[in-house]
Amino acid sequence: MNPFLNLLILVLLGVYGYGVWKFWKGFNRTNFNPSLPNRLYLSLLWPALLVMNKSYRKNFTKALKGH
Repeated sequence: MNPFLNLLILVLLGVYGYGVWKFWKGFNRTNFNPSLPNRLYLSLLWPALLVMNKSYRKNFTKALKGH
């Protein structure tokens, strides 16, 4: 496999993992229901929800920045 492609995949996985971790840590700052299934769902699907949902974007920003 192409080394550049390997590096790109590694970087994308790192960004995804960082997003999951930061959102999970800041979840208490959001307006979402704090149940475990909801927290898992919203944390793991953050890239798609960030693109498709304005309300989620606002809450994601709150979780990451604390505003």
